Amino acid sequence: MKFSSNFIVVFVLFAFVLTVANGQPLVPAMFIFGDSVVDAGNNNNLYTIIKADFPPYGRDFLNHKPTGRFCNGKLASDFTAENIGFTDYPPAYLSKMAKGNNLLIGANFASASSGYYETTAKLYHTLSLSKQLENYKQYQNKLVAIAGKSNASSIISDGVYLISSGSSDFLQNYYINPLLYKSYTPDQFSDVLIESYAHFIQNLYKLGARKIGVTTLPPLGCLPAAITVFGSDSNECVAKLNKEAVSFNNKLNATSQRLQTKLPNLKLVVFDIYQSLYNLVTKPADSEAANKILADDLLSSGISLIS
Repeated sequence: MKFSSNFIVVFVLFAFVLTVANGQPLVPAMFIFGDSVVDAGNNNNLYTIIKADFPPYGRDFLNHKPTGRFCNGKLASDFTAENIGFTDYPPAYLSKMAKGNNLLIGANFASASSGYYETTAKLYHTLSLSKQLENYKQYQNKLVAIAGKSNASSIISDGVYLISSGSSDFLQNYYINPLLYKSYTPDQFSDVLIESYAHFIQNLYKLGARKIGVTTLPPLGCLPAAITVFGSDSNECVAKLNKEAVSFNNKLNATSQRLQTKLPNLKLVVFDIYQSLYNLVTKPADSEAANKILADDLLSSGISLIS
C-alpha cells in the first residue's frame, strides 16, 4: 500500500520525540514490523509484484538509487533511527546487509502489502505478520551467536518495537474482496483484525519485547488510492471508510489497554494518528496547528514508551 506524505509525517514526528541523550542512542536496537510504510526492502527478495526496487523510488535516498523502500527518500522509521542516535538503519532482514554486527542495532521485518489478516499477505505473496515473527525468532538465534546470550537478552528487552499495519487489510483486501465483504461486516472484520493484533503482541511479548509502539489506522478514506477507487469521481475523502477506521482505532486502543494491564512490565503505546492527519488533509491551511497537535501527542506517547 502506497501512502500519502501526510501519513509518513507520523513517524517523522515520532523521530523527533526520541531525541538523543548525551550522544548515545536511547535504546540499543529497533525492531520494525508491518507494511509498506516501514518496509526497507524485504519485498525485493520475494516473488511478488509489490516492489519498490526501481526508479523513481529512492531518487532522494543515499546514492540516489532505489532500495526497496516505498518512498523517494528515507522512510519515517529511518528518521526515527537517526534521531534515536543510530548512525545506520536496522537492515531489511531478507537483505544481504542483515548479517554480523549489522544485526546488533536490530532489524526490519516489514513487508509491503501485509497486514494483521493472514491472507492479505498471501494474496500478494508477501510476508504476513506471523511470518515476520518467524523471521524475528531466527534473528534472535543469530543475535545470540553474535553478541552472546546475556547481551542478546538485553538488546531484545531494551529495544523499541514499532508496528505499522492494518491499512492494507482494508484497502487491498476487504473492500475489494467479495469473499470477505460478503462474509463479514466491516465491524466484524475489524474484530478479526484486532484478535490477530492481540495475538501478535502477546507472541512478541513472549519473545522478550517490552517497549512496543503501534500506530492506529490513518483516515483510510483520505488516502489517494481510496479516493480513486471508492470516491465516485470526487476528490473528497470517503466518509464511510473513515468511519470504519475510527471504529477500528477505538478497538485498538481498548485492546492495547487490556494487554498492557495483562502483561507485566509491558509498555504498549498507541500512536493515535487519525485526527491530526485528517485535519492535515481536509484543512491544509491549518496544517501548522495540526502538526503541532500531532507532535504534542507523539511527544507524550514517545516519552511513555522509552521512559
